Parts: sequence; C-alpha cells; structure tokens
Amino acid sequence: MRTQSDRLRHTMMFEIIGLLTCTPLASWLLDKELLKIGSMSLAISLTAMVCNYIFNLAFDHALVRMGRSLRDRPPMLRVIHAVLFEASLLLFTVPMVAWWLDMGLWQAFVTDLGFVLFFLVYAYVFNWAYDRVFPVPETPTVVES
Repeated sequence: MRTQSDRLRHTMMFEIIGLLTCTPLASWLLDKELLKIGSMSLAISLTAMVCNYIFNLAFDHALVRMGRSLRDRPPMLRVIHAVLFEASLLLFTVPMVAWWLDMGLWQAFVTDLGFVLFFLVYAYVFNWAYDRVFPVPETPTVVES
C-alpha cells in the first residue's frame, strides 16, 4: 500500500496540475471570467481532494481484499478506477456548479460532464505517469485459504 504522505503528494499533484490545465480551458470554453471559473474550480478541487483520498484508499483496500497486486494495474482497471471516481464525484459537484454559475441542475450536469471528460482522460494519464515515477512498493498479495 502507499503511505499517507505518498497519498497526500499524489492528491496535491493531481489537483494542482489539473487546476492549472483545466481552469483557463474552462474559462475560454464557457466564456466566463477566469476568476469565477478559477474560484469554482478551486472549490471543486478541494472537494475532489477529500473524495480522491477516500476513494483511492477504499479502492486499494478492495484490490487487496480481492487478492490483487497494487503494483499491477492493467489498462482496463485504470479505466474502471477513473470512471468510478468521476461518477462518484459528480454527486457533489453538480449542485456546486449549478450554484456557482447560476444555472439549473441539468445545465450544470452537462457543464460538469465537460469537466468529467477532461478529468477522465487526465486521471488515466496522471495516474499512469505517477505510478511510473513513484511506484508502489512490492507487497505480497493476500491469498485466502
């Protein structure tokens, strides 16, 4: 398993790089002020950091319970991980987007889907790169008898 400091580094790097990439792009695409999108993105980012930490910890525990190695993450497992995380995050962010941008829930959902699509691709690439740069220490897999 990853250490708490490694999980914190992962979360902080993910959010900072994501914010620096997504905020200007979203401001341009939504034709909204950079400050408004930036502050909303920061609020979503803080929410996502808490959710990310809890989700990744639970995901790793689930893998261990299934007897899976934490070091071997084939592409399909990475896709499942990214999709499940982003879907769970939508529950928190759609109301936030609706309030921040003064729009209905449906429009906020559609807007948030744009963020989700960006972050699905970003999460896959970031997590792959992070695992390459900061590999998980070798741990024995759990085998039930």
